[in-house]
Amino acid sequence: MEEEISELEFYGDSLLLYDSVLIELSSRINIIRKSSVLHNERDPIENVKTRIKSPKSMINKLKMKGLEPKAENIEGNITDAAGMRVICTYIDDVYKVSSILAAQKDINVLEVKDYIKNPKPSGYRSYHMIVELPIYIGDTNKTVCAEIQFRTLSMDFWASLEHQIRYKHDIPSHKMIEAELRRCADEVASVEMNFLTIRDMINSLKENQS
Repeated sequence: MEEEISELEFYGDSLLLYDSVLIELSSRINIIRKSSVLHNERDPIENVKTRIKSPKSMINKLKMKGLEPKAENIEGNITDAAGMRVICTYIDDVYKVSSILAAQKDINVLEVKDYIKNPKPSGYRSYHMIVELPIYIGDTNKTVCAEIQFRTLSMDFWASLEHQIRYKHDIPSHKMIEAELRRCADEVASVEMNFLTIRDMINSLKENQS
């Protein structure tokens, strides 16, 4: 069996940059959360997950682009070496948090893919942003890219189970399975909208009572 290369062996000094951009983005997300609570608003975020793409996945991605699988070929060609997943409570939280982050002056949004308004054929729903921002290390700074995926709890629940069903068990593509997964995605989306309606009804009742 071929021995897997470690992150440090593959990424080298670039590993610190990818770690740093995730630390920076996590800090900014945390400030958004604290600001909401400070202003007596509901925390719009349930949890945050970060990851650096594994050397194996990155090597495969570089090869698919016809590039030699070396860390120096990532810059300018791959934008999701560093990744963050922000799990929000409701759909409107996704758009609120992503817009706050995108409005920060030193964050440049390179690409947006809205799979909430336009779900993938599989039923996958999420809001993807590719961003770049300056990272300062010592007396130097470098612009680093990262991918941020914004999802609701229900979107993350469906995506996690879909991944396990489709990939973890090596089940081949099958029209019936794909149709069932899409049906489940539609049902989850419907339930999510119902909860959003209930939340708004409760808020409206509170306002009328005050």
